[in-house]
Amino acid sequence: MQYHQDRPFLLSVGASLFFLGCLGAPARADYVVSPPAPTLNGNYDRVQLLVTAAGEPERAADLTHQAQFRSSNPQIVAVDPTGQLLAEGNGTATVIVAAAGVEHAVAVTVKGVTAAPAIHFSEQVMPILSKAGCNAGACHGSQFGKGGFKLSVFGFAPADDHLAIVRDGFGRRINRTDAAQSLFVLKPTGAVSHGGGQRFAAGSVDHRILMSWIAGGAPGPAAAAPKLASLHVEPAHRTGAEGFEQQLRVVALYDNGATRDITRWAKYDSTDEGVVAVTPTGRYQTIGVGEGAVMVRFDGLAQLANVVVPGSGVADLTGWADQNFIDHFAAAKFREAGLTPSPLCDDATFLRRAFLTATGTTPTVEQAKAFLDSTDSNKRGRLIDRLLGLTGDPAQDVFNDAYAAYWTLRWSDLLRSNSDVLGQPGMWAEHNWLTTSFRENKPMDHLVRELITAHGTTTGSGPANFYVAFATPAARAEATAELFLGVRLQCAQCHHHPFETLSQADYYGFAAFFARVSTKPSADYSRLGSPKVILVRSDGEVSNPRTGKVMAPTPLMGKPVAETPDRRTALADWLTARDNRLFARNIVNRYVAHLLGRGLVEPVDDMRATNPPTDAELLDALADDFVKNNFDVKHLLRTIMNSRLYQLDSQPTPSNGADSRFYSHYLVKRIAAEPLLDAIDAVTGAPTKFAKTPLGTRAIELPNGEYDNSFLKTFGKPKRADVCTCERVSDPNLAQALHTLNSEAITAKIANAKGRIAGLVAAKKPPAEVVTELYLAALSRRPTDAERKLCDELLAQAPDAPTFYQDLLWSLINSKQFLCIR
Repeated sequence: MQYHQDRPFLLSVGASLFFLGCLGAPARADYVVSPPAPTLNGNYDRVQLLVTAAGEPERAADLTHQAQFRSSNPQIVAVDPTGQLLAEGNGTATVIVAAAGVEHAVAVTVKGVTAAPAIHFSEQVMPILSKAGCNAGACHGSQFGKGGFKLSVFGFAPADDHLAIVRDGFGRRINRTDAAQSLFVLKPTGAVSHGGGQRFAAGSVDHRILMSWIAGGAPGPAAAAPKLASLHVEPAHRTGAEGFEQQLRVVALYDNGATRDITRWAKYDSTDEGVVAVTPTGRYQTIGVGEGAVMVRFDGLAQLANVVVPGSGVADLTGWADQNFIDHFAAAKFREAGLTPSPLCDDATFLRRAFLTATGTTPTVEQAKAFLDSTDSNKRGRLIDRLLGLTGDPAQDVFNDAYAAYWTLRWSDLLRSNSDVLGQPGMWAEHNWLTTSFRENKPMDHLVRELITAHGTTTGSGPANFYVAFATPAARAEATAELFLGVRLQCAQCHHHPFETLSQADYYGFAAFFARVSTKPSADYSRLGSPKVILVRSDGEVSNPRTGKVMAPTPLMGKPVAETPDRRTALADWLTARDNRLFARNIVNRYVAHLLGRGLVEPVDDMRATNPPTDAELLDALADDFVKNNFDVKHLLRTIMNSRLYQLDSQPTPSNGADSRFYSHYLVKRIAAEPLLDAIDAVTGAPTKFAKTPLGTRAIELPNGEYDNSFLKTFGKPKRADVCTCERVSDPNLAQALHTLNSEAITAKIANAKGRIAGLVAAKKPPAEVVTELYLAALSRRPTDAERKLCDELLAQAPDAPTFYQDLLWSLINSKQFLCIR
């Protein structure tokens, strides 16, 4: 089961080489065979040969499936048409590789083959069941199994599976005296009726392995079996034109130093089927432009083979000038992907975009005029500092309250700040704590530490309400991992995560940090509703339900920590440590998603290794800068907003229209429910009155999750029942379009006797000034000459000026320019 992987060598041949899917013919007809001199160890050991044209490693063409293979001695080593070697007998043999009429001999050594091989259950039998899909959720891995036969989902419990195979069902699945008559092999080969159909052929390598295992007594998992340490995928990265093919080779590396080619037993999935498609044997083909990956899974581990397919064009970066380090990485990605970025957006677009993404508000008419008329070459940078309250001048830092309100809203959604769960006093306490934190620009590591280590009453300590919103150790562990690490733990509660290196042990070890956190009613229970006291007991444990083992508090993918009076302190130390890449990358990615329309990793709360960022170097650079600046969120926002990338126009170029991953043009998105309602209130001059709040309270300032407001419900204000950002509906839908078109509430706001239009009419403003103000109020820009001309024509046809003004404002509110951040 072990071979030593030698360094690949170059096979030079002096003939002309032609092949399909070539990414650029090499100067000589050279190719590389990997591994160059393989050794196969033991019965059924296999090795995948790769034949690669000489050239730049990431772009060299794969010749494996165009080459021909033959063995000098099939009794020692067999080879199939795809270049898969199979150990058959001890000795040495030669495999002839022929490509483009040129042959080369590859020396192969086989040892350890015996007449009665010892088959290892975990290392050899379980991979066959996983590859065949037997333990998938749709088959015997489902909650109740199939046909009375249940396996652990994805094979996370080999010992249990062994018992299910050899003992359950009165032991009828295994026939040790006549392996060929075992139902365990008769059903998957189709010899006996099987609901899952034929999973592998009789006489196949998989069939032979199972037969040998049964004949050897069907032994269970070995107590001292080596553990899988990592996977090596070759090639790990490829760049090439649409339509190129590549055979992958996968090697398992074990903790005892052993290696094993598991190409045929690994499972393969495309992370983006619009870019790359892959076969069950690990051969992929690119089918579209973009960046994707093949996810390779084996025995609970996963690894990626990244694939880049540039567009047919060459990136034109004429006029591109880096405004900070973000633009340096963006330009490199544009060159790699062949994307020409859009030009900078105009001042009006930037103004509205900056207000909405930083503060959730829109500029006033006066603010729009001042910005548009300014000749200051650095007016965008100065505006960003004003919006973020970073000028140091109280007269200019007038948006800090709006900034704090808006980001309190965003984080309240994620923290499930809802009176139905927390009670009114608890909800207000958490709301006020968040508002103060953002107003003061509290470093994110401090904010998270306060939340994780919170104690005291839920009325006196805002962050203590985290332990009410998430009431069990499991819920707290899941929320902490998802919110602050971008890791979804839910799957690992029951089984090994299929796409991540997270097990039940990881799940319950992480939950153990919260095992001793308890709540009790406070002394003010009857007077203030139902406040609670958050306290830490001296006892309380979490056990793995499958093994019964009490779990020590353990960071994800880390080692158990020493016991302390409050385990959460150690968790907060690890979570917010400057070298914890998970924390910094997750926070940065969430803010990138908000400002640029999508995260570098999507979904933002799924930052597993098998869901790679679209630009890993940029994400790392932003995370490094975030840590270097002491987790300063306003610094992070200022950095992103000052980049050329953030300030690009949303109108695509001919080459980047299909791009939605690399930010080559700004991604248009509908304004969220609360800022949109506030924008309508602002442009009409008619504020919405919310229950139990004073008139003038903006929607972004509302502390609760639910309000009896049809607009907020229609436009997706979340109920705050989940930590997932997906709870907030952001995609436009028909109900929203009908609401803005037909809403009596919006019509009433437009016609309000104390509203904007009524005030302009009462002031007897000239029509041209009224039209200009409506455009500035709604779109933060002046009307174009064509729009002015059209307005003049429509005004002449209208029964009276107020009616025309109302119709115009209604049209502006229903325009994409108003409803979206562009």
